[in-house]
Amino acid sequence: MTVRLGCSWAILAFAALLLAVAPARAQTGGSPPPGASSPGPVPAPMATQGDYSGSVPSAPVQGVLKLSLQEAMDRGLQQNLGLLLSGQDVRTARGQRWQQLSALLPNLTTSSYVDASQVDLAEFGFSFKFPAASGIVIPPVVGPFAYYDSRAYVTQTLLDFKAINNTHSASQSLKSAQYTYKDARDLVILAVGNTYLQAVADQARVETADAQVKTAEALYDQAADQVKAGTSPSIDALRANVELKTRQQDLIQSKNNFAIAKLTVARVIGLAPGQQFELTDDSLYQPFAGLTVDEALKRAYANRSDFQAALADVHSAEYAQKAAHDGYLPTLSFSADYGLAGTYDGLNTHGVMDVRGTLNIPIFQGGRVHGDVLEADARLEQSRERLDNLHAQIDDDVRTALFNIESAEEQVAVARSNIDLAEQTLAQSRDRFAAGVTDTVEVVQAEEAVASAHESYIASLYADNYAKISLARALGQGEQGVKEYLKGK
Repeated sequence: MTVRLGCSWAILAFAALLLAVAPARAQTGGSPPPGASSPGPVPAPMATQGDYSGSVPSAPVQGVLKLSLQEAMDRGLQQNLGLLLSGQDVRTARGQRWQQLSALLPNLTTSSYVDASQVDLAEFGFSFKFPAASGIVIPPVVGPFAYYDSRAYVTQTLLDFKAINNTHSASQSLKSAQYTYKDARDLVILAVGNTYLQAVADQARVETADAQVKTAEALYDQAADQVKAGTSPSIDALRANVELKTRQQDLIQSKNNFAIAKLTVARVIGLAPGQQFELTDDSLYQPFAGLTVDEALKRAYANRSDFQAALADVHSAEYAQKAAHDGYLPTLSFSADYGLAGTYDGLNTHGVMDVRGTLNIPIFQGGRVHGDVLEADARLEQSRERLDNLHAQIDDDVRTALFNIESAEEQVAVARSNIDLAEQTLAQSRDRFAAGVTDTVEVVQAEEAVASAHESYIASLYADNYAKISLARALGQGEQGVKEYLKGK
């Protein structure tokens, strides 16, 4: 008698097939390979110096905006591109820290699926042939059949020194990004202060050039009147006219420079394109209270955020180096899952579970760990070299700023005195010309001297105020330093 196997025998044959090939998906936990750890944190790209000359424009303001130096700095701290990018670098570093920390925290997931299958046993090399007398016949095709599986998975790293040190490294990278953000605020103060003071200086040049045009017009009218009266040769009027045209050209160029300087201010602080505004602060002179080099250096090393960021980079590289060496060490992990599974047609349900503890011991990894160690060693040396360079750069920044302040203060005093002398000389020359004692050569030369004296005074005021902002930056106290060194602005 021939006996044909039913569905139960077919399922048993299919189970034997799966056990021969691979563990059945329905009865395995599906856990990821234990011992695998993510690579160390990658430092985020920081904002470049060129980013601080740009900004994200704000909404336009109706009418003409009155803009003081402090208001310009406040806007720069809100809209400057370099600072905004640095803020995003902090978020990136925080995300990288969470990525590394996730390797040490429990991971809980759930997964459910329903599977419908039909298997051709001959495809896998199975050909069941029994003697005809046995009456046993195994069908070549198993199925169709269906089953489902629904369970929760948990994995936990118990011991992984590489993941621990990678997390410490990411934490130090986050500190570095936060310090870099603070340093970016000082860079914004420096950029805004420089452009604002340059615009103020150009505005003063416009006013000076306009006054010089009026003086040259008065001289030309005086010379023309004397030529008509026959008391002076026509060359005096021509010479005075040339001087007038020269001063008019200077005025045109000064207005153009001022307009461009205002555009630069608007770009740095993020004003809307086409926004009309006026500068309300002047380049007033504020005597420097004085600061010794030793005191300044002490304050700089304590307050410079870029120095603190470089220190954090060194600590991050040290932890990364430890993590690289830890690649030679074993790891211990735990994984488990529990759920329900059964056949779909009869909804026969039973509990399924898997609990596993895994000790992963690296034996040979093709030189990968050795490569990680070499890379980590190089990164650590680079971070230490950058720190040493920055230490020397801070010393140079502080001394340079103090030298510039001392020189600029002296230049301001000399330029102010020179303006008084040049204006007295011009007044006397015009009186001599009016009296017919001299010609316009002397008067034109006196006007040139006045113009040069005013230009020197404007340049010395700009140099003095910019040197003070530079000192505030060198000390790592940009926002507070500007208020201290530029009082009354």
